[in-house]
Amino acid sequence: MITINHLSHEFEIGKKGRKTVIPVLKDVSLQVRKGEIVTIVGRSGSGKSTLLNLVSGFIRPKQGDIAINGIKTSTLSEAKFADFRIQHLGFIFQSFQLITSMTAYQNIELPLILKGVKEQERKLRTSEILDMVGLADYQDHYPGELSGGQQQRVSIARALIVNPPIILADEPTGSLDSETEEDLLRFIKKLNKELGITFLIITHDEKVAKIGHRTIELKDGRVVEEVIANEA
Repeated sequence: MITINHLSHEFEIGKKGRKTVIPVLKDVSLQVRKGEIVTIVGRSGSGKSTLLNLVSGFIRPKQGDIAINGIKTSTLSEAKFADFRIQHLGFIFQSFQLITSMTAYQNIELPLILKGVKEQERKLRTSEILDMVGLADYQDHYPGELSGGQQQRVSIARALIVNPPIILADEPTGSLDSETEEDLLRFIKKLNKELGITFLIITHDEKVAKIGHRTIELKDGRVVEEVIANEA
């Protein structure tokens, strides 16, 4: 599903003539197979968030290639990647990234509007997803009226609404209490098992890392270890 070959990236800081180059990723190669949950771990500054942003297409690699579903996304234009993203990828963020002026229903429905889906189908699919994540009774609530766990479920529902084969998650439990975290991890495993969704998850949380079929550790921008779980 995701193939990364010899990926390197660096950031430049400072003004023209006084720029400093900071290497972040160094010759990273890895694969995420269909139906897997792969977790990426590492200390702050190890490059894991940069890796996710590169896979997402929000930044472009300095060197190397990324292919998703057989398409070399690292060569797509911004416009083509935006279209590819809405067709193939779902996103779960630590800070939820919900629009505060929109209800739970409206936040979830939004990707379908952007995709040009007709109103009747949008209503059906949004209602089904709300039922799936257990928020049918909260569809008219605004994010500020929901708990952290409920907001994250809205975020997950928004990711699922376009039926993506892959979901990318950036510290998905970072803003949750321990009980809500356990609920979310069970839900992710359920989505993986029952719907076959592939997950690439960035985390520093040991509990989150353990739900992966494989865990890949980054250190100083390089892959230093890969652990295959006995049972995910």
